[in-house]
Amino acid sequence: MVKMISRDQYLNNLIRLKDKEVIKVVTGIRRCGKSTLFELYQEYLMNHGVSAQQIIKFNLEDGDYAEIEEYKALYQLVKDKIVPDKMNYIFLDEVQRVKDFQKAVDSLYIKKNCDVYITGSNAFLLSGELATLLSGRYIEIKMLPLSFKEYCSVFPTDRNIDRLYQQYLIDSSFPYVLQLDHQRDIRQYLEGIVDSIILKDIVARNQISDVNMLQSVVRFLFDNIGNLCSIKKIADTMTSAGRKITVHTVERYCTALIDSFIFYRVG
Repeated sequence: MVKMISRDQYLNNLIRLKDKEVIKVVTGIRRCGKSTLFELYQEYLMNHGVSAQQIIKFNLEDGDYAEIEEYKALYQLVKDKIVPDKMNYIFLDEVQRVKDFQKAVDSLYIKKNCDVYITGSNAFLLSGELATLLSGRYIEIKMLPLSFKEYCSVFPTDRNIDRLYQQYLIDSSFPYVLQLDHQRDIRQYLEGIVDSIILKDIVARNQISDVNMLQSVVRFLFDNIGNLCSIKKIADTMTSAGRKITVHTVERYCTALIDSFIFYRVG
């Protein structure tokens, strides 16, 4: 069994918000460790007097819950497991897969003995939409992949910080990479993450028809990380390379990429 990496910054946020009357929403790029964070927090709860029966958890990516397609079914699924007269800690992973999930979440939230935690890893659970969907009843915890400090914690006896930093830059900060031994496997894993974000999150949600153009914009941004980069410059570069694109389309693509946590705006 692989030892979970401590994510103290995020874990302490959840501990601080325990039993507070807000919905805790953990967002972040795919595979950054949100499900593992929930496992760490559930372990903390059980070490502090909470019974296993009081912890109600569902990962809605799991095929076992494929029939849970709308909020009434989700609400009933959770409600059937609630322990009366005790606080229940409810964890819903990838909750955006259920249509109108916010109605189930709000219904659970108003129960005095329910403390609700949800995750979303893609552009279907955006900060702006959360404010509307959850009526301002939530606190968002924005999660990143491993920090360098967290990465180094996996190698407690290795004092070669320079080598570890180069390894961190090359292999990436995604937690699962630490379980892979070969560069080819790491590269394929990372490419799979990017492809799933682009095809499942961005293209599907934004109804983008020219996937090749979107990928060209992504490559341009990757090649220019650390450089000042305007929307107009991207459009001009694409057009001069024979791929005509409007400033409006580039702006739309960039917004979708930021919403999916694959890029972050600086400043």
